Amino acid sequence: MKFLRVLLPLLFSIGVARACAADPAAHASFVFEQAGHQVKVWHHRPAGLAADAPVLFVIHGVGRNGEEYLTDWIELADAKKFLLIVPEFSKKEFPGEESFNSGNLFDAAGALRPREQWSFSMIEPIFDAVRTKLGSTRGEYLIYGHSAGAQFVQRLLYFVPDARVARAVAANAGWYMLPELATEFPYGLRGTPADAAALRGTFSRPMVVLLGEADTDAKHPSLRHTPESDAQGLHRFARGQFFFARARAVAAEMNTPFHWTLATAPGIAHSNKGMAPFAVPHLFP
Repeated sequence: MKFLRVLLPLLFSIGVARACAADPAAHASFVFEQAGHQVKVWHHRPAGLAADAPVLFVIHGVGRNGEEYLTDWIELADAKKFLLIVPEFSKKEFPGEESFNSGNLFDAAGALRPREQWSFSMIEPIFDAVRTKLGSTRGEYLIYGHSAGAQFVQRLLYFVPDARVARAVAANAGWYMLPELATEFPYGLRGTPADAAALRGTFSRPMVVLLGEADTDAKHPSLRHTPESDAQGLHRFARGQFFFARARAVAAEMNTPFHWTLATAPGIAHSNKGMAPFAVPHLFP
């Protein structure tokens, strides 16, 4: 018993020491501030990463769980050698989906907010802060979002036409803001600053609509059900296919290049961790 009383604390201490040694920088962060909002920016830099290595932004879902998303992606960042950036849009700073994944475009009275207050407008200056604080010399970035984060990514391209996005992946969105100027916001773009030129620019960008083939739970607790969202399909897998087909049709009607791709992940349901490995080949072709 005396031996065990000595051994167990020693083993515990070794385990803690190893965990600390392996993970001191993995969950590093800094706080970015703009227009009265604070965004916690989680980041991971693989050992020996070059200053000009790719930069990937990962956008969390409705849980606002940036640190968990960071953890899901660390092993992939180490394997593919990219700088991993996960901004966290907290519920305190961006309450409700209108403030986060729908962009914080309008105030309670329906008036358009200043552009710098939009959630979409945080990514570009965060990228500049990343370049300064973390020593990146990269001139463009990749971006991936899952669930509500997928909605954020897809809409970012509508509303920040000069974003330095090289490639984008939107995975398992719950419902879509369709690329239709005649359909009322938030299910379309009517009443927003987006116009035909913004749509042409959005369609010209390399974006992958990535869908889990098993993301078919029509009763998922975070899945929106309204007449407008249900018209897109009764579950995420169906809605993603509807959105892609509609976008392709709108691009054809506008006679503009369409550089989007539809891809699926066999056997994956509504899981960021499950989708991430399928996103990597599209982000790093």
